Amino acid sequence: MNSYRPGWTLRRRVSLLLTVVVVLLLGLAAAEAALATKTRQNMDAVLVKTGPLRVQGQELLNALLDQETAVRGYAVSADRADLAPYDSGLQQERDTVSKMNALIGDYPDIQRALAVVEQQAADWRSAVAQPVITTTERDGTAAGQALITDQARQQFDQIRASAGVLQAEILDERQRTADKVYQSSNILVVLLIVAAVVVAVAGSVLLLSLDRMVIKPLTGLAEQVREVAEGDYQHRIAGSGPPEFQQLAGDVDAMRQKIARELAEVREARESIEWVNSQLQKQAEELTRSNRDLEQFAYVASHDLQEPLRKVASFCQLLQRRYAGQLDERADQYIAFAVDGAQRMQRLINDLLAFSRIGRLTTGFTEVDLNKVMGDVAGQTEAARQYADAELTWDEMPVIRGEEPLLTNLLANLVSNSIKFRRPDVTPKVHVSARLVDDEWEITCQDNGIGIEPEFADKIFVIFQRLHAKDAYPGTGIGLAIVKKIVEYHGGRVWVDTDTDEGTAIRFTLPALPEDVEAARAAAEAEAVTGEEPAGDDPASVVEIDADGEPETSAPTVGRQPDGPAGADAPEAAPEHGTTGGMKETVR
Repeated sequence: MNSYRPGWTLRRRVSLLLTVVVVLLLGLAAAEAALATKTRQNMDAVLVKTGPLRVQGQELLNALLDQETAVRGYAVSADRADLAPYDSGLQQERDTVSKMNALIGDYPDIQRALAVVEQQAADWRSAVAQPVITTTERDGTAAGQALITDQARQQFDQIRASAGVLQAEILDERQRTADKVYQSSNILVVLLIVAAVVVAVAGSVLLLSLDRMVIKPLTGLAEQVREVAEGDYQHRIAGSGPPEFQQLAGDVDAMRQKIARELAEVREARESIEWVNSQLQKQAEELTRSNRDLEQFAYVASHDLQEPLRKVASFCQLLQRRYAGQLDERADQYIAFAVDGAQRMQRLINDLLAFSRIGRLTTGFTEVDLNKVMGDVAGQTEAARQYADAELTWDEMPVIRGEEPLLTNLLANLVSNSIKFRRPDVTPKVHVSARLVDDEWEITCQDNGIGIEPEFADKIFVIFQRLHAKDAYPGTGIGLAIVKKIVEYHGGRVWVDTDTDEGTAIRFTLPALPEDVEAARAAAEAEAVTGEEPAGDDPASVVEIDADGEPETSAPTVGRQPDGPAGADAPEAAPEHGTTGGMKETVR
C-alpha cells in the first residue's frame, strides 16, 4: 500500500530536492564569487599599490637627502659639480611624487602626508637651499656656510619626520588591506565548508530517499516477478512506493496475465505443431528419397539413351556419306539436320551426365596444386588455342584442398569459354590469377572477349541458359552451370565481375589452407611492424610451358602458353570437348 502522499511522484520529490540544493549552491557560489573578487582587489592593492608606495616613499626620502647633502657640499667647495646630486635629486623627487600620486587616489591619509612632505621640501628649498647656493656663488664659501644654521638643520629634520609619517601611513594602509585579505579568505573557506556540508546533507537525504522510495519498492517488485518467472503465473503482482512504481507493477501484472493466456494457447497449439512437425519430417524423408531416385533415374537414363543415340547418329552419318549428292538438295539438308540433332543430343546427354556426377561420384578431397591443374588445362585447350591463335597465361597458383578432376574441369570450362567467346580480328588473351582474401583464395579468369552485359551476369550460371544462338556460338549452355556446381561443391562462390572495362572476368573463391592464412597474417603483421615487405618467395613467380610442352621455372610475372598457328576454321568439337580425369569437359 502506498505510504506517500498522493500526487507526490518520485520525479517531483527528486526535482524538489535538487532544486533546493541547486539554489543553496548557487547562493553560496555567488557569495564566494563576490568574496573572491574582493579578495583579488585587496591583493592587487597590497601587491600593486601599497607595496610599490613603500619603495617610492623611501626613494623620495633618498632624493631629499641627496639634495641636502649636495647643498652642504657646494657650500664648502663652491664647486658647481657638487650640485649635480641636488639637480638629480630634485628630478627624482618630482618623478617619485608623480608615481605616488598615480597610486594613492584611494588613500586620502597618504595623500595628506605626501602633501606635507612636498610642502616642507619646497619651503626648505626656498628658505635654505636656494639662498645657500646663491650666496656661495656671490660671496664665497664662508658666506654660504654661515647660512647653514641649526634652524636650517631642524627644518630639514622636520622633512625627515614627515617622510617617516608618510611611510607609517603607507605601512598602516598596507596592513589594513592585508587584514581584509585574511578576513575574506577565512570567510571564503567557511563558505566552501558550508557548500560541502550542503552537498553531503543533500547526498545523504537523496540516498535515504532513494532507499525508501526506489530500492525497497523495486526489491519487492523484483521478488514478485521472480515468483512469476519460476512458474507461478497466477501470482498477482502488487506495487508499492511512488505512483510510478505502482503503475509499473500494474503494467507488469497486465503482462503476466497476457503471458498466462498466451501460454495456455501455446500449450494447446504445441500438440498440433508436433503433429505438423512429424508430417513435415515424413515429407522431408520422402523428398530425400525422391531426389535420390530422380538422380539415379537421370544417371540411368543418360546411360540408356547413349546406345539408341549412337545408332541414330551412326546411320544418319552413313546415309550422309553414301547418298550425299545422289538425292535432291532438300534430302541432303534433312539428313544434315538429323546428323546435327543426333550429335547435339549426344552432347546434351554427356553434359547432363557430367553435371549429375558432380558431388555424387567423389574420390575425396586432397591437396591439389593448381599450377599442375593449369598445365593440364593448357594441354586440354591446346587445339582450341591453336585454332584461335589464343594466348593463355597464369600467375603463381596456390595449393588447395579439393578434387583434382573437378578443379581441372572447372578451369578448362572457363578457359574454353574465354577462347570461344572472342572478338573478331582480336587475338584472344586469357589470364588466370589468384589472391588471398581473408581465409579464401579468390581466383579470376580474365579475357579480352566479347564480354557479358551486367543484366545477364546471373543468368549465365543457370543450366541450359544461352545468351547467343547455337549457330553463332556452339555449345549446350551447361558449362557455367557445371562451374557453379563445382565451386559450390568445394565450399566457394562464383560470380561475374561487371566492373571490368574489357572482356569478361569470372571470379570464384575456394577455401584456403590454414597454413596459408596464418602465413599471410604473420606477413601482414611483420610488414605493419617493420614497414617493409616481408622476405620470402616472390608471389609473382610463375610456371611457364616451353615449346616442347615441358614445364620450366621462369622469372616473368606470368606463365605463357606458346601461341598456336592461326587458322581459318577448326572443327566445332575441338573447343567443346576434352577428357579430364574420366569426366567429359563441357563448355557453355
